[in-house]
Amino acid sequence: MSGIALVRKPGSRIAEGLVTYVQRDSVDPGRAVEQHDAYVAALAANGWRPVYAGPADDLPDAPFVEDTVVVSERLAVLTRPGAEERRPEVASVEETVRRLGLKAVRITGSGTLDGGDVLQVGATVYVGRSSRTNDEGIAQLGALLPERRVVPVDMDGVLHLKSAVTALPDGTLIGDPSRVGLPGLLKPPEEAGAHVVPLGGDRLLMAASAPETARMLERRGLAVTTVDISEFEKLEGCVTCLSVLII
Repeated sequence: MSGIALVRKPGSRIAEGLVTYVQRDSVDPGRAVEQHDAYVAALAANGWRPVYAGPADDLPDAPFVEDTVVVSERLAVLTRPGAEERRPEVASVEETVRRLGLKAVRITGSGTLDGGDVLQVGATVYVGRSSRTNDEGIAQLGALLPERRVVPVDMDGVLHLKSAVTALPDGTLIGDPSRVGLPGLLKPPEEAGAHVVPLGGDRLLMAASAPETARMLERRGLAVTTVDISEFEKLEGCVTCLSVLII
């Protein structure tokens, strides 16, 4: 096993999830559950043991578990989501990470931080300034991770930093240079191609909605697994949002 994949099943109210930069589209809760099951199965097939956070069926955005916690080695930084209605999602995630033996700390006070704004690449942690993450939250994260280099990043027109940029296994940043203030990005052919989950070694997980990017990355020698997450994409979700990988 490579490690643990923290996930959470979507509930019956998922269609009520928040949208910010996209038009609201109808979400099929049953299909979302099927897609989530296939997503978790893909992680398991690549050596990650799924661990489910407690059900939160009354919280529509709860399957986007990445936003609730940032894990650095054995430290779990519990976030304070920028959308107030999402803050109750954190409690059950705290129970789960403590059960896994991680040390848990919190973003507090006026700080806000969504895990989707946090991109860890080696010793560097890029954090997007967004409608969900403020400078105080970024400063608190930096203080909680003194051994890491925390770099604030400006963005335009996307919900989270990892809506615009992620990192390949070799540390190459892949994303849309018109959306995020980072130099030297590898630009994908499709918007969803900016979202990759490194699974260990040369393996990646991507959305099925970015087939051209998948082919491009395979030509670079990467082994790409694709999953259909169309119901979650209607809610501005990405493959990154639906899990937290813990080594």
